[in-house]
Amino acid sequence: MSKEKNETKKTNKSRNITIAIFAGLVLGILFGLFMPGRYEGVLPLVELISSLYMNALRMMIYPLVFCSLIVGIQGIGSVSATGKIGLQSVLYFVGTTLLASLLGLFLPQALGLGKGVSIAMKEVDVAATEFTSLLDTVKNLIPANPFASFVNGDMLQVLVFAIIVGITCLVIKEKADPFVKVCEAVNDISVKIISVVMYFTPIGVFCSISAVVYANGTETIIALASVLITLYITMFLYVLIVYGGMVRVIGKCSIREFFITVMPAALNAFGTCSSSATLPISKRCADELGVPNEISSLALPLGATVNMDAVSIVMSFMIVFFANACGVHVSLGMMVVVMLSNTLLSIGTPGVPGGAIASFAALASIAGLPAGIMGVYISVNTLCDMGATCANVLGDIACAVAMKKTVKLEKDT
Repeated sequence: MSKEKNETKKTNKSRNITIAIFAGLVLGILFGLFMPGRYEGVLPLVELISSLYMNALRMMIYPLVFCSLIVGIQGIGSVSATGKIGLQSVLYFVGTTLLASLLGLFLPQALGLGKGVSIAMKEVDVAATEFTSLLDTVKNLIPANPFASFVNGDMLQVLVFAIIVGITCLVIKEKADPFVKVCEAVNDISVKIISVVMYFTPIGVFCSISAVVYANGTETIIALASVLITLYITMFLYVLIVYGGMVRVIGKCSIREFFITVMPAALNAFGTCSSSATLPISKRCADELGVPNEISSLALPLGATVNMDAVSIVMSFMIVFFANACGVHVSLGMMVVVMLSNTLLSIGTPGVPGGAIASFAALASIAGLPAGIMGVYISVNTLCDMGATCANVLGDIACAVAMKKTVKLEKDT
């Protein structure tokens, strides 16, 4: 009976936080849209609180990711099982990103998105993401200086370093116990801090979203309303069909339960435009869905780095939209090239606000679009990024829930 009461109390607390975050999101959007001139003086305060909130989340990202991964690998108990979880995660994310790229290229083309639209362009200097060979990509996975990877925020290198250290701890067994115990303590401390930060999430989301909406203004939102509405509908259907289907068919989890439980992470991602900063909240949601730490500690950080399905949809949508608006013909062959390039660039896009801008500049150049479109794209990037980040975070957690059934841990057998 006591256990049931605790579960009910936990569920009610989670629901209350979700409602509070949603209220903060809605009020923030309204405040940003209708903030009259006399309230402009509060904008620095709003931005300050937003920065403090984001820093509080980011403060614990890398300690949580590194130590949680070490602890998770120890819980897996074998090198082969660790490899199985990592491989399944990567295959899932690459596969869904390819699907998202296909959808993003062919759907807007079929809808004739951008045809008959006139765009006023201005030159903007944006450094495009450079393509590197597969060999260079693999070479850069191994950090020459692990401490620099933490300082520079290179999540992929931090992940690889943590996996190497975690597997080594498995190999040397009891000799690594003191280090593993330290990681367990740091992991517990990180989780506790995140739990406290969660109570301030409604305020953080309110301040983050109001500053974003105020900066963009109603004119920008209305000017590209059609493409944004179509984009959001596409991402919503993609999340519902692809991720919802994955959770229901493979994860054997109720779709309703899944979306209710992950709502705090989804709303935080929408308000902050950062899948990396939402990672601690995603981890908590995965725990509530019964995903073992051994799986979530590896799949979720990988997802925050590799899973950019919605970013892929956004970039594909915008390439087709701008091509039609500018009268640039994109052939079937070019669409395939853009799709493959999009997949590679999306995977390399950092999970932080504005991370897709440099990638889009590279894709626009490949598709032969005029450089002036970057000014228009940048003006709506944040509005696109909000929905894309939300969808990506849901995909990360959906992968973890699905792997709960597809990965057999030693303790399950």
